Amino acid sequence: MKIILFGPPGSGKGTQAELLKEKEGFYHFSTGDFFRQEIAKQTSLGEKVRYYLEKGLLIPDEVVIEIVENFLERNYDKKIVFDGYPRTISQAVSLDQFLLQKNKKINFCFLIELSEEEIIKRLTARRICENCGAIYNLNFKRPKIENFCDFCNNKLIQREDDKEEIIRERIAVYYKNTLPLIEYYEKRNSLYRINGDLGRDYVHFEIMKIIKNYGDLY
Repeated sequence: MKIILFGPPGSGKGTQAELLKEKEGFYHFSTGDFFRQEIAKQTSLGEKVRYYLEKGLLIPDEVVIEIVENFLERNYDKKIVFDGYPRTISQAVSLDQFLLQKNKKINFCFLIELSEEEIIKRLTARRICENCGAIYNLNFKRPKIENFCDFCNNKLIQREDDKEEIIRERIAVYYKNTLPLIEYYEKRNSLYRINGDLGRDYVHFEIMKIIKNYGDLY
């Protein structure tokens, strides 16, 4: 089974992918994580990614597609949840074509929908430890001591891109970039919309309810 998670900033895509990994044995494929792994291993693909990142440039579709296909060549038989991929129509088409060659396909795309007010509420409350990277939220995951990390006792900070004016810009970019992909998967009858305002557990329950209806795939 192959699943794609879509959703605006703060929708909990990464959280849902981790739940599917921990509870259901899915491989959580995050392009960002995979880029870092390739760079750390100093592979030829990793060096390509490093070049673009160091120049502050967007990584071209052909490089991203090459990296994903390199991963899939070794892992196409696994249950995979894609988090942060595809980001363009070109990437989506290439993914479909590759999987088709292996007699596989994208089974479900889950769009976690979230109101703009809820996105801002969640992200402006996010705090990160400047030392160990632990993440907190002032709404539902507060540190034991205000403004200090539970693990290393270092100060918590608010990232620049978690400030309201930047969040609104990120939301606008998300909708501009993601709408064509939503339409692409809707035409293939593989897109399911889930109300992310109702929380992490509700979203996970809805995802599992849908995929377990297809027991022959799961």
